[in-house]
Amino acid sequence: MTARQDAYIEKTDVWARLSAPVPSGAISWRQDGKVAPRDGKYFARFVAYIEANTVRERLDTVVPGEWDLTLELLPAVAGGDGDGAQCSFKARLQILGVIREDIGTGRDYKQASTDAFKRAAVRFGIANELYAYEQNWVEMDGDGKYAKPLEDPQLSYIRRYDRPGAGEISTATNGASPAAATVPASLLTDMEIVSCPKCGGRMWDNRLTKRNPRAPDYKCQNRSCDGVIWPPKPAVSAPLADVKEEKQASAKSSALVGPEEDELPF
Repeated sequence: MTARQDAYIEKTDVWARLSAPVPSGAISWRQDGKVAPRDGKYFARFVAYIEANTVRERLDTVVPGEWDLTLELLPAVAGGDGDGAQCSFKARLQILGVIREDIGTGRDYKQASTDAFKRAAVRFGIANELYAYEQNWVEMDGDGKYAKPLEDPQLSYIRRYDRPGAGEISTATNGASPAAATVPASLLTDMEIVSCPKCGGRMWDNRLTKRNPRAPDYKCQNRSCDGVIWPPKPAVSAPLADVKEEKQASAKSSALVGPEEDELPF
């Protein structure tokens, strides 16, 4: 009975770790729909999403070698807004013997398969908190095809709602398993926006998923930029620093005075 109970607790902890909120640095934003005029200004709605690599890293970190993905090509579906036919895939994601399925669409095979993979992962709780986000309308610099937001969508969302996303904390604290409470609070409430020290762009937050503690904490999202932020080095304690200074001072004095008699080789 004890072994079965331990196995149940361990498996429950796995589901909690899979469904833990993703770091804010791994969340990106894309424009959803056309620009709309309002009171002489232009606004567009932005939705939050994560890359497929973020899902893959979460799976490899929590259940390495224990997950499997199967993709099935489906008949093309009619796209909206005159986009023509879109590709469609059904993703079958299996984790520790549990299977979840969902369908994704896109302009090409890559986009459709990626969409299906992420949707199937949501059924295991991965990035499920993104569905609880409020509407994020951001002011644009015009209404043309190449209009750009006047403010970073992430900063706009935090400024408007005073939090990175509704549901990030509640997902971890009000879930069915208390094991989610083991996730560090600094990661659950991560609201810092870290800029790349080289190009000033947004950075990936790798603190939760990296396996090597000496690897960079942050990496620039721009693939053409090699900007990184390394973890802080542990500070040297005062006693050790004093001992080091004493040794250096002793070495200097010995060099000036000369070796003692018992240090001579003859």
